Amino acid sequence: MEDAARELIHDYLERHELAVLATASPSGSPEAALMGIAAGADLALIFDTLTTTRKYARLKANPRVALVIGLESETTLQLEGEAEELAGEALAEAKAIYFEKWPDGRARAAWPTITYFKVRPRWFRHSDFSQQPPRIIELDAR
Repeated sequence: MEDAARELIHDYLERHELAVLATASPSGSPEAALMGIAAGADLALIFDTLTTTRKYARLKANPRVALVIGLESETTLQLEGEAEELAGEALAEAKAIYFEKWPDGRARAAWPTITYFKVRPRWFRHSDFSQQPPRIIELDAR
């Protein structure tokens, strides 16, 4: 079942470009932001942001995040994991994945405050409420 679940999640991520990212401040106040994502073969998610945003400060203070993907139907993917700001070879690899999904990201890469993060998921939940009974699959990715 785990291989089938991983394949289902990978296929779902390949078909979606947007996610809502939830972060928390050091004091615990929440924030959510809609953002463009790209997925690697390892099911990790890559996104860009600016170092001037509230999201960036929160990610640096507390890298634990939650995301919801799939906003247009009764099928969604939730995940929890840790976000890591990328540099060096890891950044180059992530940009290649991100730019394949978001070609306009190449122009943003020149912005002086742009940075890239990779979320390594620890837990997934794929829910399909369009069928009865609903199909819900959880996967611990640790």
